[in-house]
Amino acid sequence: MFTLPDLPYDYDALGAVISKEIMQLHHDKHHQTYVDKLNAAVESTPELAGQSIEQLLTNLTSLPESVRGAVRNHGGGHYNHSLFWQWMSPDGGGEPTGELAEAIIAKYGSFQAFVDEFTAKSLALFGSGWTWLQPDMSIVTTANQDSLLSQGLDAPILGLDVWEHAYYLDYKNRRDEYIKAWWNVVNWDFVANRLHS
Repeated sequence: MFTLPDLPYDYDALGAVISKEIMQLHHDKHHQTYVDKLNAAVESTPELAGQSIEQLLTNLTSLPESVRGAVRNHGGGHYNHSLFWQWMSPDGGGEPTGELAEAIIAKYGSFQAFVDEFTAKSLALFGSGWTWLQPDMSIVTTANQDSLLSQGLDAPILGLDVWEHAYYLDYKNRRDEYIKAWWNVVNWDFVANRLHS
């Protein structure tokens, strides 16, 4: 059975960027629904019992067709959000340091150029989806709750949820303002730790 992870901070801890209302709705309702529907799919298919979410998503094409869509959508949603909460912190923001900073600057020329590219790809993503930073410092996007693991790619070291439910109560249709504010809560320590995970 998959379970909803606790937030690593209080619901109102990101209040200057993401309101308590959004965090409660996003975590307690949206993420919980992904967990519930993923569990229902796995419980209906005994041969999937005991597999981790990473195993399910990595081997998506080999899953029974009857549950593949549910694992893709709800399993992806669970996996993506479980990381998303950790990529933010009330003590976040600023710029990364050390090896992560060096890798970003080597790829993009400067931290600001990286932020600009990541932001541009997030704004260009049509509809709902995610923007990801890969361990090789490439930036990719996925639609809906699709997981990079299901596409044979490395697990992301940073990701931004650009579904409207992540920001609409606070920012309405102003995705650009949400993204600009989000940089102020990015947990660079967690991103750096994932560089070697």
